[in-house]
Amino acid sequence: MSTVPFTLAVPSKGRLQENANSFFARAGLTVVQGRGARDYRGTLAELPGVEVAFLSASEIVSQLAAGAVHMGVTGEDLVREQVPDADARMELLTPLGFGHANVIVAVPQAWIDVRTMADLEDVAAAFHARRGQRMRVATKYVNLTREFFAQNGVTDYRIVESLGATEGAPAAGQAELIVDITTTGATLRANALKVLDDGVMLRSEANLVASLNADWNEQTLATARAILLRISAEENARTSREVRTLVANGAAVAKEAEERFQARAMFGLISEGPLRLICPRKRVAELADWLISKGADHVSVAPLEYIFSARNELFEKLQGRLAG
Repeated sequence: MSTVPFTLAVPSKGRLQENANSFFARAGLTVVQGRGARDYRGTLAELPGVEVAFLSASEIVSQLAAGAVHMGVTGEDLVREQVPDADARMELLTPLGFGHANVIVAVPQAWIDVRTMADLEDVAAAFHARRGQRMRVATKYVNLTREFFAQNGVTDYRIVESLGATEGAPAAGQAELIVDITTTGATLRANALKVLDDGVMLRSEANLVASLNADWNEQTLATARAILLRISAEENARTSREVRTLVANGAAVAKEAEERFQARAMFGLISEGPLRLICPRKRVAELADWLISKGADHVSVAPLEYIFSARNELFEKLQGRLAG
């Protein structure tokens, strides 16, 4: 059996690292950073044999693509930009709920007649005809820009790779428009830029990503299963609620609740006595109202810490890609 340790890559600093550590902590996994913040190797306290590598988000992508790490936390925007054949090399297992940002096409607000990519195509052609040169697009997202512009039929442009603050390029005369990442749009507005109506190229967030090129063997697969079991249990609990009530003919009520609200009985179906259901969080209020219509006097709702299931869907997803 291979002695190569299971390697998990997490961001090495800043808010991304804090959020990644919190994500694993919610799943009952404690990231320990060796001798402190300057140590670039660590462990998971609850799972011996896991080596944690602290890298930049960009380095995590390259290490995943090369198969040097088994799993990592990084943004989808970096995955799609840095690895053109990303879907063949890695699997985005689950979004993590932080690091939200959109990759967008933004033009000067003064371009009042330019609202869509189709308008941009017309402007690009006119710009070339009038000035004898192509419209410049400042960006760090070269591959995503080329792909998105090609999909929208925009060809009369040239890319100016941005090394600094991309949003300042039009005002500085370095480009006519930009492709950049934004969260609130405040910086774009401050630089008199606007996002095209159909100019959101990618809605990105941090993901837990698995490498398909890593050394997957019996030992590393077992470790992945243990990690993903905990993550799935926390995710299932966070998106669900326990609903309790006392209602006659509980078995029939539970069965109908399953069909109507995707709820399920916690301990099988019962005909009498307290009824305990697990329900998707977003449907709790309508389930409670429906239970009252079925004769319940009171309905209580409680959060859940973990829901461990016989099926480990995240691990099955990984297994399916490795087998394929």
